[in-house]
Amino acid sequence: MLDVQNEHDHRNLPLDKVGIKKVKYPITLREKNKGTQHTIAEATMSVDLPLHFRGTHMSRFVEVLHSHAQNMELKNLKTILSDMKQKLTASRAHLDLVFPYTIAKRTPVTNILSYMVIQCHFNATLDETDHFKLVYGVTVPIQTVCPCSKAISARGAHNQRANVTIRLISKKIIWIEDLVKIAEDGASSPIYPLLKREDEKYITETGYDHAKFVEDVARDIGTVLREAESVSWFSIEVNSMESIHDHDAFAYLECGESA
Repeated sequence: MLDVQNEHDHRNLPLDKVGIKKVKYPITLREKNKGTQHTIAEATMSVDLPLHFRGTHMSRFVEVLHSHAQNMELKNLKTILSDMKQKLTASRAHLDLVFPYTIAKRTPVTNILSYMVIQCHFNATLDETDHFKLVYGVTVPIQTVCPCSKAISARGAHNQRANVTIRLISKKIIWIEDLVKIAEDGASSPIYPLLKREDEKYITETGYDHAKFVEDVARDIGTVLREAESVSWFSIEVNSMESIHDHDAFAYLECGESA
């Protein structure tokens, strides 16, 4: 059959990225406890297109994704990108994955099991020299309690849910579960899908005892990541959905070499 994509293009303009977006596909991930987890990822896959090709073969992106979907570990992303370069005759390949990851959590006092869903993201690139770059991370819901409100109020302090987004480049893979713990340890307190009265009391008092601005949360998490020898670059954004304002408060921190 006629291959229109391989027709010669006369405009002499190479394209930096061509590919597919918002592809929802089932993938399998390895958990820290040596188990596996099935989830649905939203993928963006792209390659560069030389100036003499009219188009790329879009179906081959899904073929590559399908061939690796049962083993979507961070250490295998370079192989996936290499396959993309080979099958699409490209010099550079990019793969972005966003997916929910389920964390088992037990309530802090009553020890009841429930599950919280964490948003995860992998952003991988393999360039023309086969240099591999991987930025990965998580977005974790937490609680913040305002130190200023606590200091000036005779009764209580305002508290709210916040999100911590950690992105990093590391020589050694840090498990998703460990990144979640780092984020929660930097908060006024973690949050839980399920809380009984005893747990609610504990979380309320824990948050009050560890009142933090978004600036404090970003710096506390940044201190941990800065001391991790395997981490060469990281960014942290803390976004607090303020309970007594009609706007959010946020803090952003970036540290290290991202190249």
